[in-house]
Amino acid sequence: MANGKNETMTFGSAIHWALEKYFRPLPEGNDFPNQSQLINDFDWYMLKNREAFTKEQFERRTEYGHKIIPAYYHRYINHWHKIVALEKKIDHVEVNGIPIKGMIDKIEFFGRDVNVVDYKTGSYENAKKKMDGPTEKDPNGGDYWRQAVFYKILIDNYKVNDWNVISTEFDFVEPVKEVYTKSKIMILPADVAMVSKQIETVYGKIMNQEFNTGCGKKDCNWCNFVKHNFEDASFEIPQAEEPED
Repeated sequence: MANGKNETMTFGSAIHWALEKYFRPLPEGNDFPNQSQLINDFDWYMLKNREAFTKEQFERRTEYGHKIIPAYYHRYINHWHKIVALEKKIDHVEVNGIPIKGMIDKIEFFGRDVNVVDYKTGSYENAKKKMDGPTEKDPNGGDYWRQAVFYKILIDNYKVNDWNVISTEFDFVEPVKEVYTKSKIMILPADVAMVSKQIETVYGKIMNQEFNTGCGKKDCNWCNFVKHNFEDASFEIPQAEEPED
């Protein structure tokens, strides 16, 4: 029987899969496909991973996907950027001797400058605090804010391409009261210095086999995120299979 975690994760992966396939590079001058492309790829992934759901979960999640995907499409179809890279795997990067890696949902190009897009499923209301920068109460900044800066550190140190990350945008695919939200974080040099230091701290704990303590917070998203993006960690992001023709 499927559990709640599998249901939630697989539904989120189905949304990511559909968006990845939708934004495949377009021939110059072509328009985006219609919304049926998104729905078809979402359905394919859901069916391919049918075992992650109970019958009731599968029906409920499929119905929900069919509700939010067309609304998401109509909200943004006239605003989507066409010059993009998708599911970009970046590895063999070192920052202050620390090997890091990552997988980026989407990169939007504006010449050399880029905006990193990270899709989020789940409640925007629950995520808002995670996107806050450092404050007196939380001097380290929210988990998502730190992830945004991590992406800049990763890409700016990727010697294969001369890209400059100016922002990271969290795109919430699930609406709150039928309102879709994007949250863009502009990144400053001081942010990079702070998060680079945090990466060194987490890495040091791992090398000293102290990681079980982490930062002291239960289920810290940031500590787990960074641990999984070290080059020498045993974590690999599973790749979904291509649909058969």
